[in-house]
Amino acid sequence: MAAKKRGRVRGAIKVGVVGIGRGRTFMRGAKHGNMKLVALCDNWEEPLAKFGAEYGVATYTKYEEFLKHDMDAVVLANFFHEHAPFAIQALEAGKHVMSECAACHTLAEGVALVRAVEKSGLTYMFAENYPYSACNQEMRRLYRKGHVGEFRYGEGEYVHPGTAEWRMSISVGMDHWRNWIPATYYCTHSIAPVMYITDTWPVSVSAFVIPYDREDPAINMTVRRGDLAAPMLLRMDNGAVMKSLHGGLRGHGNFVRIHGNRGLMESCRHGDRGMLRVHREPFDKRRGEPTETVYKPDFPAHHEKAIRAGHAGGDFFTNYHFARAIRTGRPPFLDVYRGVAMSICGVQGWRSALAGGAPMEVPDFRGESARRKYASDHWSPDPTRKGKKPPTSVLGKITPSRKAIALARKVWAAQRSTGV
Repeated sequence: MAAKKRGRVRGAIKVGVVGIGRGRTFMRGAKHGNMKLVALCDNWEEPLAKFGAEYGVATYTKYEEFLKHDMDAVVLANFFHEHAPFAIQALEAGKHVMSECAACHTLAEGVALVRAVEKSGLTYMFAENYPYSACNQEMRRLYRKGHVGEFRYGEGEYVHPGTAEWRMSISVGMDHWRNWIPATYYCTHSIAPVMYITDTWPVSVSAFVIPYDREDPAINMTVRRGDLAAPMLLRMDNGAVMKSLHGGLRGHGNFVRIHGNRGLMESCRHGDRGMLRVHREPFDKRRGEPTETVYKPDFPAHHEKAIRAGHAGGDFFTNYHFARAIRTGRPPFLDVYRGVAMSICGVQGWRSALAGGAPMEVPDFRGESARRKYASDHWSPDPTRKGKKPPTSVLGKITPSRKAIALARKVWAAQRSTGV
């Protein structure tokens, strides 16, 4: 039975947050867009009670009970591979939804999520924060003005190395999703900025992975069973090609490059990484215009609030745009269709990597014909799900060493004793 559609919200939007780890950002950021935090949900009882008392809000350990709370919207900051089922439940309960990355874990989940959003008539926003850095917003503005012409090639990178101890501290338990997720899956931080700047969509993906590194103690002293990183090539719907790179390589940072047929824009890789480089060839520019400009753009709006938020301002703008979409009834740019599209690039990318880089379709779920084709596609490497599973590494089964397991258990014990 379809949920009763809610009208536009007047006054403060009452919001509940699922997941008190990553969810802390949304607890603090609920005030952006005049939202009011009213409830929290997690199965980690001790820190849940702590945050409930700190914010003066109701707490729940059961999601079904949480959804009965008097609120307008739900923010999903739970585990990476569990967002779609939680989002569908919230929509059916009449709640607007903002979901962390990824939007879905399988193609079947992507189909079900799109259908649920359409049936509900409610707002769904994909909480991908990397498009909203000042540089990326400026590149979107310049691109829309035609400053570099039509998009032909782009690059998006999200590289995040760390020590073995840090890796284990954010992935408590042998079957925590970070310990088995294939290298291609965590791809939206690198893909989303390019889609946002150019308003293009992926249609196919060819992926390769850098295998699990048995010589690197930052890897082999963990209980992770996935590979190190994944470079992927995406064909976009206008014929352009983009490279997505994400994973645990050395050299922490994120980077975006956009080549048009009249110029180049890119974030800077060294020094102040908030700087933007814009280059145009002498034969493309007007007389008197510079060939190259390097500058630090401001946020186009809400600068003071954005610079105090996390993820280079992105944590402010996801909350802001979610609230605005609820109030206006207009879908946000990062709607369910874009969220699902960039998320399933990781799934199809893993199929490609296991097939030696063969290109795989990235279906467009804006159309029902594509949905019917993939509505029963539950292919997943999740060790807790039923059915035949693909490997989590191109090397096959990775077995953590005794020393790695001992270190992980030591870190996890300390994590549980100190709380969040």
